[in-house]
Amino acid sequence: MAYKVRLDVFEGPFDLLVYLIESARMSIYDIQVSEITSQYIAYIEEAQKMDVEVSSEFMVLAAELIDIKSKMLLPRTKVDPGDPDIEDPRTDLAMRLLEYKRFKAASRMLREGEEHSRLIYEKPQEDISEYTESPDEYLKLDIDQFVKAFDNFLMRKKKIEDIKRRYEKIERQKISAAKRRSFIRDLFRADPNKKIPFSETVQDRTDRYDIALSFSSVLEMVKQNRLTAEQKRLFGEIMVAATERINEEPDSDETADTDVIEGEAI
Repeated sequence: MAYKVRLDVFEGPFDLLVYLIESARMSIYDIQVSEITSQYIAYIEEAQKMDVEVSSEFMVLAAELIDIKSKMLLPRTKVDPGDPDIEDPRTDLAMRLLEYKRFKAASRMLREGEEHSRLIYEKPQEDISEYTESPDEYLKLDIDQFVKAFDNFLMRKKKIEDIKRRYEKIERQKISAAKRRSFIRDLFRADPNKKIPFSETVQDRTDRYDIALSFSSVLEMVKQNRLTAEQKRLFGEIMVAATERINEEPDSDETADTDVIEGEAI
């Protein structure tokens, strides 16, 4: 029977023996000593042929394997496997192999931890006593400088509030303009052929903003050819009439642009 031996670099004789057992898919508690011994010796002979130095530890384990193999071949006087006086010559070797595997697993875990730790860089400790010894900082200003700084703070706060209020108003106006155009369309829903005075398009005639909102909405709908407007004399009543396109929905882009213009202009 020919044995294929891979000449890897093993850390010791037990490393080689564990490799041979696992490659043959044997149980450590049931080692086929004859087969493993043949493979182990074949490895040593192959290594010697290639001028690879084999330490004495490998030779000692080889002798132990041969000894166990010879004991396994000797006839036994007691054949009862349940007799506690019968000692398996492989027991001591199996215990040593299990202990070796436990230490090897622990060594692998420590090596992985070391490699992981090498990737971690720690920042050296710095002296921060300059900041911890006197944590309280006082503003060194005279009364005039303090008043000026406080005035600047109030002006900045007022400016921010004005800007926020302005943009909120613009957003509110954009929504109101869309609702007002919808309100004007509803005025002609029952009778599209009627004419109404402009004053009927204003919901609150005492509010200047409401009047301006209706006026800009009517102008926009005239521009879109949804309404017609006629004023027969200067400062006279403006009469508003619907066209055939009164109930058509404007394009989204057109509506968005119009709302922004109205929000900024009002």
